[in-house]
Parts: sequence; C-alpha cells; structure tokens
Amino acid sequence: MKLNIIKIGGNVIDNPRSCKQFLEDFAALEGSKILIHGGGKVATKIAVKLDVETKMVDGRRITDLPMLEVVTMVYGGLVNKQIVAQLQALGCNALGLTGADGGVILAKKRPVKEIDYGYVGDIEKVNAPLIDNFLQHNLTPIFAPLTFDKEGNMLNTNADTQASSVAVAMAEQYEVNLIYCFEKKGVLSDPNNDDSVIPQLTPSVYADYKASGAINAGMIPKLDNAFAALNRGVAKVTICHADELKQAVAEGTRGTQIIL
Repeated sequence: MKLNIIKIGGNVIDNPRSCKQFLEDFAALEGSKILIHGGGKVATKIAVKLDVETKMVDGRRITDLPMLEVVTMVYGGLVNKQIVAQLQALGCNALGLTGADGGVILAKKRPVKEIDYGYVGDIEKVNAPLIDNFLQHNLTPIFAPLTFDKEGNMLNTNADTQASSVAVAMAEQYEVNLIYCFEKKGVLSDPNNDDSVIPQLTPSVYADYKASGAINAGMIPKLDNAFAALNRGVAKVTICHADELKQAVAEGTRGTQIIL
C-alpha cells in the first residue's frame, strides 16, 4: 500500500493564494495521505498583539512558557483548524491533530546545552497503529507542529523532523512517499538563482554543497531529516515547490530527489 506524507512550509501557509492552491492539490490526491504543516509567521504577529516577546537564535524560535501558550493556540488551533476547514470544503475528510491527541506523537523536552530552546520537543515515539486506524477509516490526519511529553507539557516541534519521524513510523506498513513542499523549486545549487535546482542529491553531493556553503541554514535540517527517512525505510523523498505537488506525486520528476 502506498502512502503520501506531505510537509508544507510556513511560508506557503502565510501566502493565501499559494496555500489555497496547495490545499486544492492536496485534497485532489488519491489514496492515503497525511499532511504535516509548519507554523508560519502568524504566531509572531499574534505574540505582538499579546505583548509576548519573540526570541530567535540562528533562525530558531526560543519557546519560553508565554511563547508556548501562543504557539499552542496558533499552530494547534487557528492554523490547523483553518486548514482542516478548507480541506473539508474540498471534500477531504481531514482530522486536525497535535502530537498530544490520542498520544500520537510523544516527545521529550530538549535538554539544555549551549542554548536553552525552552519548550521544544525531540520526538521519542510515533503511534503508527493509531495513525493507520485513522487512515483505515478514510480520515486524513493533519498534524500541527506540536507534540507532548510524559509530564503533560505541550512542546513546539520542528515540522520537518515531525514529517520524517511520521514517515519512518508508517514505513513499516506502507510504501511511503515523503514530499517536502515549500516556496522554492527544490534544493538550489545557488541560493540566489531560483532555477538552479539540483535534480538529485546524494550524501556525497550534499556534503560537497554544504562544504562550499551553497547549502546552509534552514535547508540543512530539512535535508538531514530527508536522508534519515531514507536510511530508515522510507521509499522516496522529494523536495519541491508547493505548486508542483501534483506533478511530484504523479511523475516523480519535480524538484530535488533525495537518494542514497
């Protein structure tokens, strides 16, 4: 059995036109599917209204207790439920979830090293049988980037990592096709040239681009998660533009193919 697991980036969610088109394409995909979404910039905007300070280190959000309340409300509430409602209108029977719902994704609070990221979760366990149960009942899980720990805390969680972890867990039962959709056409050899898409990326080529600095910043954890998924049983991983989801699923020729 095939299963498409799609991760959609926050920048696409922030763009109403792009988000609408993506959700239409996602709803039209046949067969079993799962969506994991990023947070976007809505949390930062609402944090300003609530007088909650946004703290970032190297592009990563520090989730202290006030910010945890904001991201839980925004990611698990506003963003997730807007996506679910739009998918329902498109005939996709979507089920909005955080990791805490049904205990579906258990994590632990990231230990403090050089930086204290606060209430940020590192995933420990994905309840694949429960997700499979949703799929068997023709439900499409829509995951917000939130998990929980054994102490009852909600935890802000990287959506790329969440997508990889869910894909690996489901790969024991399904032939999993993991697709990372965002605002670029794929992994770029030149960050300043949107057409410089690398068609295929192997570990050695990836290492070369990292060493040269062509691949850096937020793309590195995305690719690390992509290679980790392939190494742990996921059949296929693609990184592509959100507008090319249909072609990436049907043809497998869009964006960047991650291969071992």
